Amino acid sequence: MQAPFVKTIDLGDGRTITLENGKLAKQADGSVMLRMNNIVLLATVCSAQEVTPGTDFMPLTVEYKEKFAAAGRFPGGFTRREGRASDYEILTSRLVDRALRPLFPDNYHADTIVQVTLYSADDNCDGDMPDALAGLAASAALACSDIPFNGPISEVRVARINGQFKINPTSAELRTADMDIMVGATIDNIMMVEGEMQEVQEADLLEALKVAHQAIKVQCQAQIELAEMAGKTVKREYCHEVNDEDLRRDVREKTYDKAYACAASCNTDKHSREANFKAIMDEYLATMTEEEQEEKAEMVGRYYHDVERDAIRRCVLDEGKRLDGRKTNEIRPIWCEVDPLPGCHGSAIFTRGETQSLSSVTLGTKLDEKIVDDVLNQTPERFLLHYNFPPFSTGEARAPRGVGRREIGHGHLAWRALKAMLPKDYPYVLRVVSDILESNGSSSMATVCAGCLALMDAGVPLRKPVAGIAMGLISENKGTNYRVLSDILGDEDHLGDMDFKVTGTRDGITATQMDIKVDGLSYEILEKALNQAREGRLHILDKITETLPAPRPDLKPNAPRLEVIFIPKEFIGAVIGPGGKIIQGMQEETGATITIEEIDGQGRVEIAAVNKASIDAALAKINAIVAIPEVGKVYQGKVRSIMPYGAFVEFLPGKDGLLHISEIEWKRLETVEESGLKEGDEIEVKLLDIDAKTGKFKLSRKVLLEKPEGYVEPAERERRPRPERGERGERRPRGDRGDRRPRGENNADNQPVAE
Repeated sequence: MQAPFVKTIDLGDGRTITLENGKLAKQADGSVMLRMNNIVLLATVCSAQEVTPGTDFMPLTVEYKEKFAAAGRFPGGFTRREGRASDYEILTSRLVDRALRPLFPDNYHADTIVQVTLYSADDNCDGDMPDALAGLAASAALACSDIPFNGPISEVRVARINGQFKINPTSAELRTADMDIMVGATIDNIMMVEGEMQEVQEADLLEALKVAHQAIKVQCQAQIELAEMAGKTVKREYCHEVNDEDLRRDVREKTYDKAYACAASCNTDKHSREANFKAIMDEYLATMTEEEQEEKAEMVGRYYHDVERDAIRRCVLDEGKRLDGRKTNEIRPIWCEVDPLPGCHGSAIFTRGETQSLSSVTLGTKLDEKIVDDVLNQTPERFLLHYNFPPFSTGEARAPRGVGRREIGHGHLAWRALKAMLPKDYPYVLRVVSDILESNGSSSMATVCAGCLALMDAGVPLRKPVAGIAMGLISENKGTNYRVLSDILGDEDHLGDMDFKVTGTRDGITATQMDIKVDGLSYEILEKALNQAREGRLHILDKITETLPAPRPDLKPNAPRLEVIFIPKEFIGAVIGPGGKIIQGMQEETGATITIEEIDGQGRVEIAAVNKASIDAALAKINAIVAIPEVGKVYQGKVRSIMPYGAFVEFLPGKDGLLHISEIEWKRLETVEESGLKEGDEIEVKLLDIDAKTGKFKLSRKVLLEKPEGYVEPAERERRPRPERGERGERRPRGDRGDRRPRGENNADNQPVAE
């Protein structure tokens, strides 16, 4: 076997990354095994030699998959094997896809599949994270193939920990970071950014991008050298488009002016504007014969798309005119409404131009937590955000087919934006659902705004309101001439050079997502985009606070009430009871839902009910179980059994004490029944004493009753004098018992004589 080609990257902190080609999966067009400490990733890429007829886009699929065996675990579920991709795997796949996709040639349309598989991982949840290495592995596999690709790229995670930036931190380190960003870039340009922050400033984000890019440059250079070692610098030849340059020129000459006029008409209606642009192409096609249309309609559509794109971009660059007539920094009209859904625990509508989100909030208990069971993450999730994008939101006559990757990604961005402002140790499990009812530009940012309003409407005490805005860019000549666009339309996203989403409060950024589609985007442009985004974000926050200035002071009447208490660890079993008997009984008696778990050496008890009375009843029962009996304290008890000498009373759950017959009433009783006590009676008793040796409890009822008038304490009984020795018969000295038979002899009846 030929020795594999190996390249090592030194991260500068004692860790190294090894890229190896030529050993595994050699029948793929490209494959690389990446290793860092215990992490082992295998990335493969295959691209079809032929193109599916009619394909005019890049059909790229990126799949990131984690094997449970990588962490020495069995998969959950009945089949005990890996199934559909988890949200984490989908999000990681999207991160890689977004960095790779813009770098394939525009005219390359072959089906291309990139697979990255985690085969080995750190054996604890505090170790290195493989998602930050997936982009490097995928790009290295492409570099070691003959597939046309304008890379390489790499991706790194940059976090700020105690004021210092760290590349690819461990999971343990990340828990103390105030900035967590994934950055993808080529050796020259940043291509993709996504992450979350704790209200950081725009300048801090730019600094993080620069630190990440320096690390990425080293990793890209290593891939170039690995490809040279493997002899994969020459890429395959392909022809995926048939072009007619004369037709291209003719389409441009006869449609450009009309398309420019349409772009400059400032039509604010999306569907009307689309119809006007389409009419220009239909008019051109009408000048052709049926045979020419059948033969060249696909090419005409492709060429006219380029004309339309150029006309819109020139209109923005030359005149500062956007499709709907707005200025470059102008936000579309906004209207908001809270509590449109009275049956929900909280709800809101946020509408910005032709984008609209209807969001709802549900408050739940620990039983509603999402149980995450990923390969490297087995933690409960208490804040959920689900984003839905039905086809009718864009006027499409298409049946919905479940949740797609886009919906997972957009929902995750909104989740990151809002979670930083949730109160710490909030007792409720929260679910936000955003249904997009209309869409024309940045429905994920509308979700942030509607979700924020819905949470405040539900009475969730958000630390600060959060808003989001999507920024765009039209540029030429490597950014020497450009316009940054605030609150972009769907067409401006599609035809522009950047989609930059920024969310935050008035004091800083909480989340961001950026996709760049051009080379040579300077930090100066990014800084301008961030500052312009801040202005737009503050404008939207004003609209939000006009609608609802602060979270409601109380929950809705139909929302569950919830209390959380902590009890000593040793009482957890007592609250649950044998087979759950005690806790189930309390739930039946009070109507409350009670959950208990051990956290940090304590028992966390969560009590939820629809009314305060049920919660108070459950609290009283639990407090009684965990209470330590106090001598001198009065308790409400229940008679459990009647004995001749008294009654046993349960004065605390699981704790019985003796109520002696003499302590029932002030008068003398011959039997307990004379007092009228019977099993099941509830009475007040006072704890008189706790036996130090046996732990038994002595109770009294009479001390809580008023003494009868004229009551006289019974006189102490006079003790009879002890008889002198001999009064009952003189005791003879031990040696003077002459009548005692020797040990073992029998008497006349032949019976043994006691000694």
